[in-house]
Amino acid sequence: MSRARVARRIAAGAAYGGGGVGLVGAAAVGLVLAEVRLAKRQVGSSRIGGVSVDPPGAEGLYGRAFADGSPPLRFTMLGDSTAAGQGVHRARQTPGALIAQGLAAVAERPVRLRNVALPGAQSDDLDRQVTLVLANSDPAPDVCVIMIGANDVTHRMPPTKSVRHLSAAVRRLRTAGAEVVVGTCPDLGSVEQVYQPLRWLARRVSRQLAAAQTIGAVEQGGRTVSLGDLLGPEFTANPRELFGPDNYHPSAEGYATAAMAVLPTVCAALGLWPEEERPDVSRDEGFLPVARAAAQAASEGGTEVTAAMPTGPRGPWAMLKRRRRRRIQAPDAATVAPAEAGA
Repeated sequence: MSRARVARRIAAGAAYGGGGVGLVGAAAVGLVLAEVRLAKRQVGSSRIGGVSVDPPGAEGLYGRAFADGSPPLRFTMLGDSTAAGQGVHRARQTPGALIAQGLAAVAERPVRLRNVALPGAQSDDLDRQVTLVLANSDPAPDVCVIMIGANDVTHRMPPTKSVRHLSAAVRRLRTAGAEVVVGTCPDLGSVEQVYQPLRWLARRVSRQLAAAQTIGAVEQGGRTVSLGDLLGPEFTANPRELFGPDNYHPSAEGYATAAMAVLPTVCAALGLWPEEERPDVSRDEGFLPVARAAAQAASEGGTEVTAAMPTGPRGPWAMLKRRRRRRIQAPDAATVAPAEAGA
């Protein structure tokens, strides 16, 4: 069955309360569990001297040089350890800080960053995070970025349940008036210490979840940016540069790579990025049924998917875009409010 059809089945199950859709054959379970136990002993330790290391706090005001008395843009990060910035030691190296800095430069306005992401979170924690965001935001944030999915795969959460929670989170935020950009599930097959056949299986399952997440998010009015392939070949080719000390979370350069892919879509959602009237055919952009667009995006990192038409002969349609990445300068003490920078 094609990735597009499986992703559509998962999204439909999530929307209509169906049961889990299995992505892994039962015959492979024994071997996979053995590989998982081996991988867990070698990756994912964010500890120094036996003490857990929390992500650096990056909340604060970015782009103070653009302050002119107008209120800052309100930007919120939600999700798991990737959204929180686990694996780096300075606040300015986290994806939230990098995106906030880039957004301030494009908008020429200060940006106030809030981050409610929780390391280790699965998609079922998004309800708590969204409640936290909306309870303390009046009005709602201008834009929210959600990065989630890796822990759903490693903890074997049914994909229909995973997509159901993500879709509900996007719907609540959009109803409150926030723009929403989802960085979909990264390619776990790119983790250096994950061996075959788990590497192949992890890649397959994470990309399938990313495609289903895209359908769910786009149908609720959000936009998505695929991180899977982006954090795949580049991480595989440069593991020492793009993975952090724990060999699992991205390094500062890895987070910068992801932030460069997400920033153009965040700016476009706020009407700050120049939009072409027609898709750029030379960049393989175009209108596709949302399931096909989602499947294609899951295999090509940095690809944006956004709603285009509400319906068509094969269901809703979406716009597939490949925006040019913009290099982001890491914020420094001159651009972040010192009392709020976190590092």
